[in-house]
Amino acid sequence: MNIREVARRAKVSRSTVSYALSGKRPVSEATRRRIQQVIDEMGYRPNAFARALARGETRTLGLVFPPAGSHYTDMQLNFIGGVTEAAAARDYDVLLSVADAGEEQSFQRLIGERRVDGAILMEIRLRDARVERMRESGFPFVTIGRIGEPDGTAWVDLDHRTLVRRCVQHLSDLGHRHLAFVNRSETLLRAGYESAHRAQDGFEHAVRDLGLTGAAYPCDDDAMAGERCAERILADDPETTGIVTVNEASLGGLYRGLANAGRRIPHDVSVTGIAGARWAEAVTPALTAADVPAHEMGRIAIELLLERVADAGAPPRDRLLTPPVVLRASTGSAPRPAP
Repeated sequence: MNIREVARRAKVSRSTVSYALSGKRPVSEATRRRIQQVIDEMGYRPNAFARALARGETRTLGLVFPPAGSHYTDMQLNFIGGVTEAAAARDYDVLLSVADAGEEQSFQRLIGERRVDGAILMEIRLRDARVERMRESGFPFVTIGRIGEPDGTAWVDLDHRTLVRRCVQHLSDLGHRHLAFVNRSETLLRAGYESAHRAQDGFEHAVRDLGLTGAAYPCDDDAMAGERCAERILADDPETTGIVTVNEASLGGLYRGLANAGRRIPHDVSVTGIAGARWAEAVTPALTAADVPAHEMGRIAIELLLERVADAGAPPRDRLLTPPVVLRASTGSAPRPAP
């Protein structure tokens, strides 16, 4: 059973059946009832793709997500999962693209050919050419993360600056005076990754405002890099007793590096930061951290994007999230100085 057979049995044209189903053009009540009777008798179910095509839709959303390194981190995969699940709940598919702003063919396929109804951009830089491309095209889009001047764009983001400041405050309240900050890689900092820059800004301001000693360390997204970072921290300042990290992929190595140096967590060094809950709870001792709500952010991104798809002229909305720092076992009072 297809639309041609419905038209034949109802003794109308295929376009009339299409108009009756889509409502794009008026059809007399008598004709509409005759078409509906045939549909009911024959059990016809219009193809979802065909309906969308008739309305100029694809029922597909783009997720533009070039990986920051040679692999996706667990947190990045959680974001992808959150977006796809939220889209499926709204009867949309998701097309994953690793297109960057300079990859003209990839962007043209995604936007110029209208393969998707709207797009979500991730791995945002403070100055991001992809966002400018989207703005110029008038194509509906949302960012997970935000550019340096995000006015006029729809976005959802974590308040990395505030969350890192809270982590520093937590360590300060426990008596820690010498801190270190483990950031993302030097490559991402040079590229202008907004989360890395805002997190480091939060650390530097908090250390200064609280009268603490602190140093920031870029770190690649893997365990070996975390181990080397721990070695550098202790070599630069052996009095370091508190560490804040936003690099969950290096967390296991950071713990191992501290253990290799004879530092126990939290007896000798307390560690806290921002991480996915699965990573925070997988290490021993479990990490005191602001848990990244990846699935919630994916849901919000889909919600904001579908608003843009439905009404591109409406004022864009944004959401800045500040989840609480969950106290686990990796932080404790600063060790007393040796007599």
